[in-house]
Amino acid sequence: MSRLLTAPSAHAIGAMLLTAAMFYGFVSGRARVEIISLLTISAIALGLYWFPLPGQAPTDGLKLAFEGFGHYALITICALMVLGRGLVTTGALEPAARLLTRVWQFNRQIGLLVTLLLAFGMSMMVNDTPVLVLMLPVMAAIAANGGLPASRTLIPVNSAVLIGGMSTTIGTSTNLLVVSIAGDLGLPPMSVFHFTPIVLLAALVALPFIWLVMPRLLPDNSVEAGHEPRRFTAMLRLGENSFARNLPRDQMAARLPADVEILGDAAMGDQMLVRASHDALEETMRILGATAAPAWLMDRLHSGYSRTGEDLTVAELAVTKDSGLVGKGVASANVAELYNVAILGVHRAHRPWIAQPVVETAVESPFDEGDILLVAGSLGSIERMSLAENMFVLDGAKELPRTAKASLALAIMAAAVLPASIGLVPIAIGRIVLESGAASWLSELIALGLQFLPPAGVLAAVMLFVTILTNFASNTTAAAVGTPIAFSLGQQLGIPVEPLVLAVLFGCNLCYATPVDYQTNMLIMSAGDYRFKDYTRTGLPLVAIMVVTLSGLLVLRYGLY
Repeated sequence: MSRLLTAPSAHAIGAMLLTAAMFYGFVSGRARVEIISLLTISAIALGLYWFPLPGQAPTDGLKLAFEGFGHYALITICALMVLGRGLVTTGALEPAARLLTRVWQFNRQIGLLVTLLLAFGMSMMVNDTPVLVLMLPVMAAIAANGGLPASRTLIPVNSAVLIGGMSTTIGTSTNLLVVSIAGDLGLPPMSVFHFTPIVLLAALVALPFIWLVMPRLLPDNSVEAGHEPRRFTAMLRLGENSFARNLPRDQMAARLPADVEILGDAAMGDQMLVRASHDALEETMRILGATAAPAWLMDRLHSGYSRTGEDLTVAELAVTKDSGLVGKGVASANVAELYNVAILGVHRAHRPWIAQPVVETAVESPFDEGDILLVAGSLGSIERMSLAENMFVLDGAKELPRTAKASLALAIMAAAVLPASIGLVPIAIGRIVLESGAASWLSELIALGLQFLPPAGVLAAVMLFVTILTNFASNTTAAAVGTPIAFSLGQQLGIPVEPLVLAVLFGCNLCYATPVDYQTNMLIMSAGDYRFKDYTRTGLPLVAIMVVTLSGLLVLRYGLY
């Protein structure tokens, strides 16, 4: 029997328009996620203050908009981020990394399998990003010592991390968000391992593809295979006696290594902008008598280290999503004064979907997630910078863990997880979508198309819908919007709410198909020198495998056949 679709209320239309605008803001990348989120909350607060929901006072709208800042889910998410960072900083997970190295020396295929299982297991209890930050330098070192090229292992390892994070309520912040919203709407509390068996079975189905097929679908981007090494853009400062001052471009290029690209004019007074690999950049500076950082800074570094006996170390540091350097340039980052470190060059992450900086501002343009900085300083200074700015070392130096506190970090994490595993006790866009009637209207609309499908088809459609939102926008937003819709859809179709909520939760975690949908995807993009098509080639089959498997398992688990 067909259903009649009622007209949405004015508040429901406003909520849907605001949600669409928020999604557009996330996808366009024209403003930072934090700015878009704050603007959305402000719009909800002002809108409900001037136009309250039926039966509510203006101040109730302010409460709805801002009470998320004190929500237990937000506090839990922040606490887990701190705990995860503590495990990495103290080196509590280092023994697992050392075990990996020994296994890879024995057999590469077994080494990859153990790596995937280890990444899966760690991300069940630790947020995905710290786990990947730990694994990245390990995989780079394994590749350098005869293992598989990093470009063939990083996406599989990242996939294992994402699936592991999906298996517990504390594995990712998105899981916590879905579970907390569902709890607020009346769903019984879920323990940490409530849906772990379902994900474990799905992971077993997906494992052969991730382990055996996915590496074959990825390119070998190693230098040994003929792939171009990572190239850094640098502004060279020419010395007073440099022959290169005002030298024509063709004469300049003839004296430099073949892979050095001169950008702009050959020499702009006492400066020259170039793009080259690390080795070629070093050779260019030697030939030209130039420095990639201000001469006074390099003199200070050399004189300081000559007194202490320390050598200058050159390292490659990757910018993470939560790094303090995001949005800053070489000058505004002020790392010379803060850490006594010089930035020699910048490798920009490949982002064909956004405009790239013009040549004249290629060095000073603000850093973004996935960019890699070539820095020079003492090992201790580089370590302090990487820790303070939430960066991780790709090459050259190594972040030394504070092992004295490793056991304490593990104990704190265990103390936090064990009580939660017994029972996890019971944000603004999700609330407004629900209370405005938008969730009810949208669920009616979706029900028109899904009413003739079996439960497995409904669950797969919901999961796929949320997956699409997740892969092209924000998984947290998809969770906040999708959870109340799942509640209303269950009432419309007569399907239990819990499997629909889990379909939303799983869909929010199936973010394998694009580099922009989750921060760990961007983290590995520069490290593996990936292109957009590498994610779609490997991610779309994995999404299909997980959607079909998880939908079937939900049907069996809740007896919907």
